Amino acid sequence: MKTVLTYGTFDLFHIGHLNILKRLKAQGDRLIVGVSTDDFNAIKGKRPIVPFDQRIEIVRSIRFVDEAIPEESWEQKREDIRKYNVDVFGIGEDWKGKFDDLEDEVEVIYLPRTTGVSTTEMKRVLSEFDERHVESLKNTLDTLSQIVKELS
Repeated sequence: MKTVLTYGTFDLFHIGHLNILKRLKAQGDRLIVGVSTDDFNAIKGKRPIVPFDQRIEIVRSIRFVDEAIPEESWEQKREDIRKYNVDVFGIGEDWKGKFDDLEDEVEVIYLPRTTGVSTTEMKRVLSEFDERHVESLKNTLDTLSQIVKELS
């Protein structure tokens, strides 16, 4: 069995996220996805809109994903490669070259991004809303998360 591992924040889940997970699943038999915790994102200087427990539940609900785990540190990648007997580490090409040091343990692949969609761009647009609108959006995302849970 060939195991593929990836990591991401998966905030404001969109078609680009789905595409990369689908392409990574095609690289092997089993796909494990590390979802960055809110605390780890803070270390990276990121502030997700969707809370960790909802983001990991969304990722777990994707049919291409066999297992979703919390990502809590940079060092965790090597530990997880060994723990889950990983064959391929894959991630978006925006990280190209950043994980080449893992090649002593696994095959490292960088996949192209989906054009025309970006969490960063979505957040930029959202930042133009005032706090009331942002709170309303968060409530809508909470509702959508509940629907995803009920459907899975």
